[in-house]
Amino acid sequence: MFSEMSSMFVQSFWETLIMVGISGSIGAVVGLPLGVLLFLTDRGGVLQSVGANRVMGFTVNAVRSTPFIILLVAVIPMTRLIVGTSIGTAAAVVPLTIACAPFFARLVETALREVDRGLIETAEALGATTRQIVLKVLLPEALPGIVAGLTITFVSLVGYSAMAGAIGGGGLGDLGIRYGYQRFLPGVMVAVVAILIVFVQLVQSFGDWLVRRLSHR
Repeated sequence: MFSEMSSMFVQSFWETLIMVGISGSIGAVVGLPLGVLLFLTDRGGVLQSVGANRVMGFTVNAVRSTPFIILLVAVIPMTRLIVGTSIGTAAAVVPLTIACAPFFARLVETALREVDRGLIETAEALGATTRQIVLKVLLPEALPGIVAGLTITFVSLVGYSAMAGAIGGGGLGDLGIRYGYQRFLPGVMVAVVAILIVFVQLVQSFGDWLVRRLSHR
C-alpha cells in the first residue's frame, strides 16, 4: 500500500511539473510581447494607440477577472479541439496557459512602467527604432521586475494546477481530491498540501535569488 501511494505521489508531482512548466513557458512567450504592446500603446507610449490599448486591456482584464474554475469549464470545447480530450494533464495545460498569459502580461507592463522615462526619451532622441528601444532599453532595464513577475506567475500556476484536479486534470490536486476528499483519507490531503507548499517555496526562493543576481549585474 505504501509503495503504491508513493508511486502515485511521484506520478502526480511529475504531472504537476509538466502542467506548470509547459503552461508557464507558453504563457510567458505569449504574455511578454502582449505586456510590451500594452505598455507601448498606452498614452504617451512609443506606439500610442488608445483604441488598440483599450481592446487589449479589456481582453486581458476579462480573462484575469474570470475565476479559474469557471475558465476551466468554459474552455472545454477549445481544449477538446486542441488536444482531443477535456481531461488529463495535456487538457489542463490549455486553460492554465490561457489564465497565465494575460496575468503575466500585466506584470510585464507594470515592470516596464518602472523604467526611467528619461532613458526612453534619450533613445528616441538618438533615433532608435521601436525595436531597438524595446530590446536595448526597456527589456534590459525591466528584466529584474519581469523575472519577479514570472516567479509570481509560476507560483500562481501551482495553485491553478491543483484546482485543475477538480475536472480530472491530473497532478497533485487530482490526487488530493480523489483520495484525500472522495475516499476520506485526510493524510493524503495533508501530504499533497505539504508538497505544494515546499514546491512553491522552492520556486519563490529560486526566483528571488535570480532577481537579486540580475539587480546587481
